[in-house]
This record gives sequence, structure tokens and C-alpha cells, in this order.
Amino acid sequence: MDEVIKEYDNEDLTVVWKPGTCIHSEKCFKGLPAVFNPANRPWVTIDGATSKEIKDQIDLCPSGALSYKLKNQELMSAEIEDEQIVEVAKDGPLMVYGNIKVKNHDGSETSKHRVTAFCRCGASGNKPYCDGSHKNIGFQG
Repeated sequence: MDEVIKEYDNEDLTVVWKPGTCIHSEKCFKGLPAVFNPANRPWVTIDGATSKEIKDQIDLCPSGALSYKLKNQELMSAEIEDEQIVEVAKDGPLMVYGNIKVKNHDGSETSKHRVTAFCRCGASGNKPYCDGSHKNIGFQG
């Protein structure tokens, strides 16, 4: 199955959203509701804030589902260079910050940058990654 990628443009940047990567942390719309509002269709209103405000909010996305491209530049995300940090989120995923390689059971490898959320509850439909299912099943831990 192909990965779904949605893009929203203004004159300075393109907001890129990968819904299959989103863990529904709600940081985007709680931090910048004029731009990110899941009750609206489309849910991203790129003219709701300045490009800088949008970029700063996207940099807080814990899953990397949101990123941005500056016009005529490569995809931008806040990448951590040398250090990896592992955080156990209360009642949520295992968050790994930094550049890592995930070796799959078939031997293939996937490079991950910035933040990777791994499922701890066992209910994710996107294992080994979190898809937010922990909220639906009331996972505690």
C-alpha cells in the first residue's frame, strides 16, 4: 500500500503531512489552532499564521508526520545529529529522538530521523510504530 502524503502550500513553504505516521499527539492543533484544525476540511489552513509560526509548530511534532519544504529547497525537519534519547511516554508510545535505523524482521532497514514513536500497547495497526491506538484502548503504562 502506498503511503498517503498531503501537501498544503503558501508563497513561502509547503506543509507536508503523512497521516500514516501521525500519532495524534494533538500538539499541532493545540499549539496553532488557526492552522491545524481536525474539525475542518482540509484540516490545514496554511494562511492561518505566518510561515515562521507554522515552521516552529511543525518542529514540535513528535512523530515527524508534519514537516515542511521551503520553496525551492529540500524537505526540512529538525534533525538531531549525534545523540539518541529514548523516552517512555505516559500511557503512550516509546519515543526515540535522533537519527536511527530500524532493522525489520525481513532484514530490510528503514532510516528514521528526528523522532520515532514505537508502539508499546500492542494495538497499533502500523507496528512497530505507534498509530495512536493506545488512546482508543485506554492503555496505561
